[in-house]
Amino acid sequence: MNKHERRAIESYGKIAGTYDDSFEGRFTLPFNQKLTEVVKLPDNGRLLDVACGNGRLLKMLQHKNTFDGYGTDISHDMIKVASRDIPDMTFMTASCDRLPFDNSFFDVITVCAAFHHFPDIDAFAKEAKRVLKPNGSLYIADVYYSPLLRILINPFIRFHPSGDVRLYSPKEIKNLLQKFGFKCDEALIENNMQTIIAHNIS
Repeated sequence: MNKHERRAIESYGKIAGTYDDSFEGRFTLPFNQKLTEVVKLPDNGRLLDVACGNGRLLKMLQHKNTFDGYGTDISHDMIKVASRDIPDMTFMTASCDRLPFDNSFFDVITVCAAFHHFPDIDAFAKEAKRVLKPNGSLYIADVYYSPLLRILINPFIRFHPSGDVRLYSPKEIKNLLQKFGFKCDEALIENNMQTIIAHNIS
C-alpha cells in the first residue's frame, strides 16, 4: 500500500458516516447524476462500481435499472456504510488494481470522481479489462480542468490529504484505455466534469 492509498483510507474513513453531507459528497453528486444518465446495462446484468464509497451511485442507478450491483473501495469504513445501507448488493474492501472477481464477470464497470486517486492507472485498466465481459462497458466520470490548470495543479496534487494522485485530460484517459484493448466511444466534457465511455473489444 502506498502513501496515496493510506491517505485516502484515513481521509474517507473520517467522513464515511456523513459522506453525502460533506464537501466531498456534495462535490461528487453531479458526477453520480451524470453517470445515472449515461450508463446503459442489460436487465439483470452485473455492474461493478470501483471506488464506490458509500454506494450512493449504485443506489441511484437502482432507481431505474434492474441489475446485480457490486462495489469495491479501499476504505473499509465506506464499505461498512454501503453494506449497511444497501444490503441487497455486494461490497468488498479492495484496491482498484486488485479486484477480487473472476475473469469476464461484469457487464459494466463505473468509476465516479475517483480516477484521479488511482495510484497505478495501467494496473487498473488491466484489471478492468480482465473482469469485464467481451463488449462490456467502462464508464469513467472524473474531474476536468483546462490544460493550463492541470499544469499548475499536478505538481502539488499528490500532497493532498485525501490521496489525490494526478489530474488527467480526456485524451490521456482515452489513450490509456485504447492501449489495453478498449474502444473509446465518447468523451463528454461539461464544466469541470469529463465522462469517458469505452467498451472492451478484445
